[in-house]
Amino acid sequence: MTAAATTTATGLTPKRLYRFLAVAEAITWTLLIIAMIAKYGFQVDALVPIAGPIHGFVFVSYAAMQLVVGHNQRWKAKTVLLGIVTAVIPYATIPWERRLVRGGRLEGGWRTEASDDPRDARWIDRAYRWGIAHAWISALIVVALIAVVFFVLLNAGPPNEWFD
Repeated sequence: MTAAATTTATGLTPKRLYRFLAVAEAITWTLLIIAMIAKYGFQVDALVPIAGPIHGFVFVSYAAMQLVVGHNQRWKAKTVLLGIVTAVIPYATIPWERRLVRGGRLEGGWRTEASDDPRDARWIDRAYRWGIAHAWISALIVVALIAVVFFVLLNAGPPNEWFD
């Protein structure tokens, strides 16, 4: 794979994308925790409707990124799932990202060209490479899908009310 084929036009690598969203997830946890302390400790309800949706959107974005980067890096499903679970635990995305970096699991660029690996002949890998090669179109599609999931979850209400 050539160096030009492994990064986007903006220089965004899987490692940079991962770090950005891992940190964003931790920051939005902080916002949500502050909002909940304000609500339950000081009866200030105004912050939760702001922090909650921001955290929710970043959470869904982080989960979507797990799927994209995990596919790119050829992680096992267990690794991708563990990555998603880290977003449920406050601040766990940071040590998880550091662990992946230490283990070399985020090295390399985007897989934009087929290699000799037989997995590159699968339809999902061809579609993936098209998506990486057309990053702006893919980004719009992913953002639209995240927005749909986010909208559905908002309309479903708080998770503690889903099974009442």
